[in-house]
Amino acid sequence: MIEADQSASFAPDWVLPPGESVLDLAEERGWTQAELAQRLGYTEKHVSQLIHGKVALTQDAAQRLERVLGGTMDFWLALEANFQKHLARLRAAELHAAWISWLDELPLRELMACGAIPKQRVDGKHKPGLVDSCLRFFGVATPDEWRTHYGGMQVAFRRTRSEQSDVGAISAWLRLGEQQAEKLDGPPYDRGRFERSLETIRGLTQHAPDVFEPKLRALLHDAGVSLVLVPAISRAHVSGVARWLSPTRPLIQLSLYGRTNDKFWFSFFHEAAHILLHANSREEKKSIFLDDPNATDRQDPQELEADAWARSRLIPEKYEGDLPKLKTKFEVKAFASRVGVHSGIVVGRLQHDGLIAPSWMNDLKQSLRFGEKSAV
Repeated sequence: MIEADQSASFAPDWVLPPGESVLDLAEERGWTQAELAQRLGYTEKHVSQLIHGKVALTQDAAQRLERVLGGTMDFWLALEANFQKHLARLRAAELHAAWISWLDELPLRELMACGAIPKQRVDGKHKPGLVDSCLRFFGVATPDEWRTHYGGMQVAFRRTRSEQSDVGAISAWLRLGEQQAEKLDGPPYDRGRFERSLETIRGLTQHAPDVFEPKLRALLHDAGVSLVLVPAISRAHVSGVARWLSPTRPLIQLSLYGRTNDKFWFSFFHEAAHILLHANSREEKKSIFLDDPNATDRQDPQELEADAWARSRLIPEKYEGDLPKLKTKFEVKAFASRVGVHSGIVVGRLQHDGLIAPSWMNDLKQSLRFGEKSAV
């Protein structure tokens, strides 16, 4: 069902300049424009321009009109302000109509689906309004500023797959995370506290979302790390990102689309590795790590390092020799209990390493269903 923009209000495409009221009052008195100009102390040309909205009605003019025609200075200035607002709306509408080609670069359907912009038809009538909604969503004045800001961010993207080239989709997903993070507060990043919290968080992998989620939130908040969960945007080919919003504010952003707990936790620890290992300078903190766990051609050394760190954090290297021996669900559960992680994480590792078929033991995994619009 198409939903109307409930915030829209009546905005006529016409409005009378204050000079029309000036002319009406002068005519009621039987004054010509020449006599009105004489009484106001203006030239006839200036009065004509004022009447036709060619010059603005200033405070000086408002004071003179108050004395000559009545009304208050505030009344005349309010007429002028409304007229200028109307002109600004018309100019904006013309610009929005000229910018509609920009919409082809953006994932409008996904942004409507998650409530980032109003739901409406994507047709000629509604496209100028969609331009305005998208500018507001991204927090930029024009598409040029969007290209400068988000297009310029491409130099900071560290991609894990070649498909991650749709700047419109990627920037939309990143902006959704920024909006969530803007609502958060907390202490500055504390590396030592973050490292210690990861030890506790590893143990949370054994629990269901309703148990681990509030604890995960509290631990990350106290360490000064923001975590946001936002809907996936298919064209972005990104399900996780690690970035720094400021030198003291790291952000981990994840999508839960199609997520089981093995993928969620691996992605979380992978992004945590980027925060810990790849932010040792102000320049490194400018990097934006775009990750997709389904990527099979990772070559970036930092991505490979983050992969290795996440694997060893979830299943320490001293236990890796036991993985090929796990042939039954009972053995998987016992091993998971011994190393202190959820059995679904062990299954995911076995599948990834090719030790069991991708269809085996999936019932040991958890499907994560907690809300994707949440943030910590």
